[in-house]
Amino acid sequence: MLRGMRKASSNWLGKSIMAAVLGVLIISFGVWGIADIFKGFGRATLAKVGHTEISTEQFRQLFTEKLQQIGRQFGRPLTGEQARAFGLDRQLLQQTVSEAALDEAARRMGLAQSDADVIRSIQQDPNFRGPSGTFDPAPFNQLIRQFGYSEPRYIAEQRRVTLRREIVGSLNGDLKPAAVQLDALNRFQNEQRSVEFVRLGAALAGPVEAPAPEALATYFDERKSLFRAPEYRKVAFVVVTPEDLAKTTQVSDEDVKKAYDERLATLSTPEKRQVLQIGFANLDDAKAAREKIAAGTSFEDLAKERKLSAADIDLGVVVKSAILDPVLADTAFALGLNDVSQPVQGQFGVSIVKVTKIEPGTTPSYAEAAPKLKSELAQAKARTAISDVYNKIEDERGGGATIADAAQKLGLTPVTIDAVDRSGRGPNGQPVSGLPQGFDLITAAFASNVNVENDPQQYKGGFVWFDVVDVVPSRERSLEEVKDQVETRWKDDQISMRLRDKAKELQSKLEGGASLADTAGSLGVKVESASAFKRGANLDNAPQYLVTAAFRTPKDGYGTTPGANGTEFLVFRVTDVTVPPLDPASADAKKLEENLQRALSDEQLNQFIAKQEADIGVTINEAAFATATGAVTN
Repeated sequence: MLRGMRKASSNWLGKSIMAAVLGVLIISFGVWGIADIFKGFGRATLAKVGHTEISTEQFRQLFTEKLQQIGRQFGRPLTGEQARAFGLDRQLLQQTVSEAALDEAARRMGLAQSDADVIRSIQQDPNFRGPSGTFDPAPFNQLIRQFGYSEPRYIAEQRRVTLRREIVGSLNGDLKPAAVQLDALNRFQNEQRSVEFVRLGAALAGPVEAPAPEALATYFDERKSLFRAPEYRKVAFVVVTPEDLAKTTQVSDEDVKKAYDERLATLSTPEKRQVLQIGFANLDDAKAAREKIAAGTSFEDLAKERKLSAADIDLGVVVKSAILDPVLADTAFALGLNDVSQPVQGQFGVSIVKVTKIEPGTTPSYAEAAPKLKSELAQAKARTAISDVYNKIEDERGGGATIADAAQKLGLTPVTIDAVDRSGRGPNGQPVSGLPQGFDLITAAFASNVNVENDPQQYKGGFVWFDVVDVVPSRERSLEEVKDQVETRWKDDQISMRLRDKAKELQSKLEGGASLADTAGSLGVKVESASAFKRGANLDNAPQYLVTAAFRTPKDGYGTTPGANGTEFLVFRVTDVTVPPLDPASADAKKLEENLQRALSDEQLNQFIAKQEADIGVTINEAAFATATGAVTN
């Protein structure tokens, strides 16, 4: 509809008509009243926590900011529908209510903070420091704008945050985990187990005959959902990046030569030298030391006599500009290899220096530097041209053109994926090729629909435009379409059931006293092992199922577990269980204590907030909540 309105208003007649229509609408709003549209939901209460009211519009803004923050972190937009599917709306509501409860508690306790204290804490924040290391208004304003704050709003928020921290600090200041808690956590995290096991493969299940037609039909009818054809979407897209545009961007030799002359200093690699330096209290001491070197004492031995280590005298392999004292720098870079200077009176005292290594500087010729310079200039031009391409494509879309049509008109190459499912696979079950790497086009396409004008998405300094051209809904397949898949799955299920029964039978024999090695030999399989693994470990020779099952089984106990696929079972014995002793002074113990203390602090804070909410009362307007998060629209 919006695209049609744009197209209709692209000439003088259309603009006149649209102006008249909008004029009528504005007049009618004035007659009938439409205050809510211009005022938002400022008076509509979404939640009430004690005497604090959270308006619908306030929460809508918080929800929008949260979506934008997550979108920036992941490099792609997060829709309200996706956020609700992940439960982010409820999490944000709980967080907002909890913060309001803490604010109410601060008011009841009479806690307050002066403007001077708030400003001081902001000025001490390292995130807002400039090159000089002190507070700089420029990064301060830039950062708070990036997160959607004005200065007064940020200061007010910091005041509330500080008071909340005061309450949290008073709750958890002396909270320490008990020794028994640390011991239990250490056992859970660091306990190690070892197992020996045998692998029962499909060959031990015996031959599996093809199912009778009636049995296969019954099996399929009971599992039709497993064989449904997924929803497919036809997607057209075009990618425009500086790198792509640079390939066709012309750069003259004159421009390259000019860039070479301007950048010669940065293209060149300056000479580097390894410089040793010994400082002296006065010139006489330095002269006496230099005479000893002239008499045969080495520079390094002289340093040892003065109780200086190799690190004390080594300035490293440095360029001339890296030596802060210009007199010392001139002296060091005038010496020959392994030469020792005469005493030098520098800005910071008297020294003698020695050069032990020289790395000559390099200056690339024009022919050597030209290809890279030409590529950089082309990319710089392309970055500038991106804005022009963006405007041209948007103009074409505004005129009703599809992405494919707009791209072709501008000489760009559109890509059309005829059919792709949510997993990025085509009807043949194989991953679709040609998708832009680093941008989740599939998720974006399935969040859109046919004829929806999607906003261009930033990508590698450029943009991705896409249209959903067609949607093929998910459907049930007939048995004839997937007969081979159904029969394969039926056979795999038969093998799995046989192996499960065989594994249980083998476990019973082992628990009755049979030897695992002898039993494995009779089955023609080998005994394998895995040693000293923890919970959640990823074993090279066994699936995660074995790790989980091993921690449910006592030492010398037997168990069974599925293998890496449905046609494999493992029978195992736990051969060893060890719990490393906890050394309270070790780094691991301190980390355990910190994690446990953090968990206990969070639990205590949650209990405090729950008690506050119960005492002061919390009410939620579910209709307003649904409106603020986009679950329903007005």
